[in-house]
Amino acid sequence: MTVEVSLTINGKPVSAQIEERTLLVNFLRDHLDMTGTHVGCDTSQCGACVVHVNGRSVKACTLLVAQLEGANVTTIEGLATAEDKLHPMQEAFRSNHGLQCGFCTPGMVMSAIDLVNQSPDPSEEQVRDWLEGNLCRCTGYQNIVKSILDGAKMMRQA
Repeated sequence: MTVEVSLTINGKPVSAQIEERTLLVNFLRDHLDMTGTHVGCDTSQCGACVVHVNGRSVKACTLLVAQLEGANVTTIEGLATAEDKLHPMQEAFRSNHGLQCGFCTPGMVMSAIDLVNQSPDPSEEQVRDWLEGNLCRCTGYQNIVKSILDGAKMMRQA
């Protein structure tokens, strides 16, 4: 069975006729060719698929697109304000070596931005607690935490 859905993705209106069981992560990747949102586990364990829905971080592998009628979705592709200007959190990950293979990075960045939006000056402990649902298989957590703390500072100054 198919349903019509209309939502906003990265500031642009999107309408589509989709199967009602289509997950947001699959819609982004397979229908819109937005592959920055990764599929890591399909069970909501790894956090590689984190996006923002109405300003809050969510795991896109747990949401049906049909649930998001009228919602505002932001993906990793929607963060940079211009092709040559990264979001402050993306810049912090780049400059602090907060990525290794990069697979977890989009989800980490999206989760981190939500944390900083809620708590503009998080402690290291708050960052580590917040990232509990995001896994890095390269064990790069030290530089990820460093990146988020620096990104928080950059976001406060922006």
